[in-house]
Parts: sequence; C-alpha cells; structure tokens
Amino acid sequence: MVSGFFQCTNKLFLNDQTTGLQIKEFARKNAANALSMANMVMGMASILSSLSGHHHAACWLVLIGYLLDLADGAVARRLNACSALGAKLDDFADFTTFGIATSLLLRTSDLVDNVLCMCYVLSVFVRLCFFSSGIPFMYRGLPCIYSSAILASASLLSGGNMAMLRVIAVAMILFMISQNFYPHDRVLESQAWKKVVYAGGIAMVFCSSFPPACVYYLLWSVSYILFPTSLWSSKV
Repeated sequence: MVSGFFQCTNKLFLNDQTTGLQIKEFARKNAANALSMANMVMGMASILSSLSGHHHAACWLVLIGYLLDLADGAVARRLNACSALGAKLDDFADFTTFGIATSLLLRTSDLVDNVLCMCYVLSVFVRLCFFSSGIPFMYRGLPCIYSSAILASASLLSGGNMAMLRVIAVAMILFMISQNFYPHDRVLESQAWKKVVYAGGIAMVFCSSFPPACVYYLLWSVSYILFPTSLWSSKV
C-alpha cells in the first residue's frame, strides 16, 4: 500500500513537471505572437475610437501599437521563436494598426480625404506585401510604423489640422512606396541608448494627457527618416 502511494505521488509529480514544461514551452513560442496580437487589438481599438469620434485615444492607441511592433520581433529572436505564423500575424497586425487605423485619422466627410485614406491603406498594403529588399538588415521603402507614428503625433500636436495631415500623409505615402533603403531598426537589440529611447516611449504613454508628450514620438520617427544609417542601423 505504501509503495503504491509513493508510485502514485511520483506519477503526479512527473505529470506536474511535464505540464509545467509544456506551459513554459508554449509561452516561449507564443510570447512574440501575443505582442503581435496586442498590437492588432490596439489597431482595432483605434479604429473604434476614430469611428466614435475619440480622436485623442485613436492616436495614442496607434502609438502604443508602434511600441508593441518594435518589441515583438526582438522577443521572437531572443526566445528563438521565429515562425511563419509569427511573421504572418505581425503583417496582419501591422496592416490593422498602421494601415487601416492610421488611415482613419485622415477621415472626414470630404471625398478627397476619403480617397486619401484609401490611398494610404493601399500604400501600406503594397509596402508590406511587395517591398522586400532581399538585402539583410535592410528595408525597401519607409517602414509603415514610422509613417503612422508621424501622422498620429502630428495629428495630436495640431489638434487634427487636416491641411497639415494631408501634406504629411502624401509625403508618407511617397516614402513608403519609394525604392530607398532603410536599415532594420532592431531598437531592443542594439546599443543601450536605443533601449533608453524605447523606455522613454513607454514613459510617454503614461504622460498622454500632456500634449507635448507626443513630440517624443515625432522626433524619434523623423530621426529615422533623416538619419537612418548613421543613427538607427542595427549594425551601428
């Protein structure tokens, strides 16, 4: 009876160990996917906020998606959990947040603005689907997260000034579909100062009620366009 009790206890212990290892393995494989899903949720929440007229919230949700998108790839590589599913999920999340949600920041009742929204979404679609550079550590065309961050920040700073946003949107579309090369921005896998910049972005989320907080994201994104290789290359 005693030996049977110990055998049963041992089996339960081994089962608990196996279950714990399975949970850890599941968490390792899906941590980056969870960040991509969170990015997609931010995008959907931003869409709903825009449609409900909550412009301030819509912009900040896009900026939170920006932070999540910078993190998911780093987490996947850190945990050796890169997968085809993760890449597709990341693209879907990017299209939701940096394509559809960002385009709705430009939406008005004017036909021209609605056409601009559609052009913006299509440019993000083209950028995500067809603009692989074929060169390690390089993108072809401006990554859509930066164009979205610039639009969201400018929208917050200008109070939704459509004249300014139209000009910026057209410029961002041209940058995204251009043949220019931009470095892979592995912010969380590079020098310490880049990690500090990222941490500052997180801190700014908690200061979202303070209007100048979005200047941080604007300067960050514009610096990527102006000094892509000298500042933001993952090899720098």
